[in-house]
This record gives sequence, structure tokens and C-alpha cells, in this order.
Amino acid sequence: MKQLRWLTLGLLVVFSPAAGQKITPAQLAAWSHDVLPAAIAELDETLRIPNNALVPEDVANTIAWTKTAFTKRGFRVEQLTTGGPPLLLATREVKKPAATVLFYLHLDGQPVDSSKWQQASPYIPVIKKYNGSEWLPVSPDELEQGYDDDWRIFARSASDDTGPVVMFLQAIDLIDAHKIKPNYNIKMIMDLEEEAGSRHLAPAVRQHADQLQADYLVIFDGPRHVTNRPTLSFGARGIATITLTVFGPRVPLHSGHYGNYAPNPAARLAALLASMKDDHGRVTIPGYYDGITLTAADKALLARVPDDETLIKKQLGIATADQVGHSLQEALQYPSLNIRGLSAGWVGAQARTIVPATATAEIDIRLVPESDGPRLLGLVKKHIESQGYHIIAGDTPSEEERATYDKLIAVHSEFGYPAFRTPVDSPIGHWLSTALQTAFDQEPVKIRIMGGSVPISPLIKTLGTPAVGVPVVNPDNNQHSPNENLRIGNLREGIMTFTAILATPVKKK
Repeated sequence: MKQLRWLTLGLLVVFSPAAGQKITPAQLAAWSHDVLPAAIAELDETLRIPNNALVPEDVANTIAWTKTAFTKRGFRVEQLTTGGPPLLLATREVKKPAATVLFYLHLDGQPVDSSKWQQASPYIPVIKKYNGSEWLPVSPDELEQGYDDDWRIFARSASDDTGPVVMFLQAIDLIDAHKIKPNYNIKMIMDLEEEAGSRHLAPAVRQHADQLQADYLVIFDGPRHVTNRPTLSFGARGIATITLTVFGPRVPLHSGHYGNYAPNPAARLAALLASMKDDHGRVTIPGYYDGITLTAADKALLARVPDDETLIKKQLGIATADQVGHSLQEALQYPSLNIRGLSAGWVGAQARTIVPATATAEIDIRLVPESDGPRLLGLVKKHIESQGYHIIAGDTPSEEERATYDKLIAVHSEFGYPAFRTPVDSPIGHWLSTALQTAFDQEPVKIRIMGGSVPISPLIKTLGTPAVGVPVVNPDNNQHSPNENLRIGNLREGIMTFTAILATPVKKK
């Protein structure tokens, strides 16, 4: 396989386009097909290295592989100290750069339960094809005939985020083979604990801000739009969390002896949560949506995202969507208030005839740039107090509090990190749109802000650098779940995407 790789690249040099000639989608497609065997071989090698951020040996092995892979491609690789696993910074400079572009990747994968995988090991990649009802391994004879775009590579972190790492490295090989020189300096910042929350990232970025300075930040993570069309994500929502515990009697009580007498904390918690939203799913807490205005241009941009609302509701198994916005994309422009879990007493076979002593709700708030996380947490607490609750200081009410206050609640909240959003009509937006147009001869899907949250927002805030996400993996990749996979067509098109980005000049500042 290694011999095939270098033979292929050698032939590509001979047939390189003349200097200054515009690269076409057909050329990029042909190049990606030529390097596909090399890409799959390198991906196979990388996926066999366990990369759990919580296992020191995994971290050390991942660092060693990454240093070797980037150094042999002309990068200077250094470790940036943090309070945990280091950040890796790989730099490749050009003469008279028009700008510096910082690319973000993460190198770790989530912990894995091997028993849930339909193969010998999640760290031994298997190429599979779908037979109409299940995914089955592709035979060696079929592999000898070449790769089908719809086959998939099943392995832990294949899509999130080892696949994009290898795609980028193969794109570097392609531009070198074709003597294509970016007109900007490249910096790669690589996170070794993204799946563990990147809790050391923010202070590390502040510590190493001078080394990370750049004109643009490009994020290589996440799946494409559900249509699997080339996609650009111009923002991500932030996150804050709240744990509510409502207190009833000191201990669970017999519901026959004390029902109708001892207040039930589960009923009270249900009423409290219901008071926070109307029947259409909109938050009723005063001021919660303040500062958010969608202009006609914003709505037109959101309407261009090719969402099939009827199909989405069918896939979700719902008849009617909440009416926070007029569409899925509009709904994502507002902060959410999501009840992610409830607990009180026992259910099912363990159900007991008791009045519970406590009832607990877990809430997450997805933030948008116009919403300040601490402010929204304060509004929720203010609303709780307006419903007659006394918020206790610790985890358990004192005897004096039990004797004095009718409604007792513990509120523990945490602001995770803020949202970010870069204008679609911006220099980085135009540059990346041009690159994807070059690669695929069609306008990419442009997501104003994606629904999920990414822990790199502190990096964006600290550096003050406009950021855009370039997701490349298939949307049905099972990331964070058993049988994670990467579609071979997405591997190939990811190489096309990153090659086009490297080959597309950045305008001088």
C-alpha cells in the first residue's frame, strides 16, 4: 500500500496543472481518487491507536504519531503546556504570507464500550457495505477492485475527529505533489482532550496567545448538513447548566398515611418547570429572549438551508414542532431551556407507594451570541423565587429553613462557555465559500449557527479571531456512539475540500 501511495503521488507531479491555472472540481475529484488508497492506509494506521484523553498512555502514543505525521510534511511541531494534556501546535510558513490561518482539530476520542460494537474491536477498522438491512464487511476480493464511495470505515473516532486529521494530511501531500503553495502561513492547533470537555483549553490559550495569533480560525470538526452537501458553519451555541432539587418531607413517606397532607416535591417541581414555558415551547421568563432580532436578510439566509421540515418531523416522530421559531434554523437562533432529565422516587418494577422526599431536574441552556449565560442563569433563579421558593445555600435545608419556608429548593448552576458567530458576509466567509465552490462547483450550505456547542469558544474570544467551521464527515456517522463510521465518499470529498482551502489564496489584509 505504501508503494502504491508514493507511485501515485509521483505520477501526480508529472501531470500537475501549469502555474496559475485554476483548479477544477474534476481535477480535485481525480486527485482524491488517486490518493484514496494512501488515505485509507494512513487512516487505518491512525485509528488503531487508542486516543482516550483520560489515559496517559493513549495521550503519549497519540502525540508521538501526530508529531511524526506532521514533521515529515514540513511542519514544526511543538507542545504547549496546559494544566492537563498538552496542546500540539504545528506550523508551516511561506515567504511573504498574505495572512496566517489557524486550523483547529482534536486528536482524542470518547471512551468506548467494545461490547456494543459489531466487530472484533472498535480500534481495528473494518470497511463495510450495506446490503439493505445490515452493514457487512467488504471482502478482500472486492477491496482489490477499488473503493465504493458508499462503503464505510467503522472504527472509534473515524469521523470524530481522526478522519479529518488524515484528510488534512493527505491534502498537504496533494498540494506538495502539485507544487501548489498556499499564500498564507498555516498553524494547526490540536486538542488532546476535546471529548473530555477541553477544560484546560481556555487558560492555555490565554497563556500561549502570542503563538496562536492568526487572521482566521478554521474549525475541522462536526458533520455536514443532513443532506451531506458541502457545508460551512458560521457559529455554535454556548452552554450553561442548572440542577434543581425541590424538597418535600425529610424522608419518603407512606402515601396512604401522608398523601393529601405532606406536599409532594415531584408535583411541585413539575408545576415549577411548567411555569417556565408555554404550550408552544416558548420560554415565558421575562427578558429571556431580549436582544435577539432576525432581520429580513437573516431570515432569507436561514431559508436557504435545505431543511425538509416535513421529513425532519417524520424522522423525529413528532406531529408538531415547538414554535420558538418558524423553522428549525430559526429555532436555533434563540437560547433554549431544555429539561434533560427528571428524578423522583422510583418507577417501573421498583415503584413504591410513597411521597418522595426530593425531586430533581437537570436543565441545559444553549446560548446564542446575544444571550449572556450568567444573565440567563440569573433570570431563571429570579423566576424560581417569583414562584414562592426559598433557594437554600447548600445541598440540604437546615431545620430552621424547613420550619420557616413553605417551598424549598437547591439551585446549582454552571456557565460552560459562550456562543460564537461570524458573519456569513465576511472575508473569511467569502474565502471559504470560494474554496468550496472551487471543489464542488456548487454553493455550500451555510449554517448561521449550529445547534450544538463546542468547547473552543474561549479560544475564539481570547484571540479575537473570526472563526468558521468546515464539517466534512457524513451526518449519519454515529459519532459518540457504538459503530461510529466514516463514509468513504466523505473521506475523499474531505480531501478535496481541504486541498481547495489550501490552494485558494487569502486576500492580503
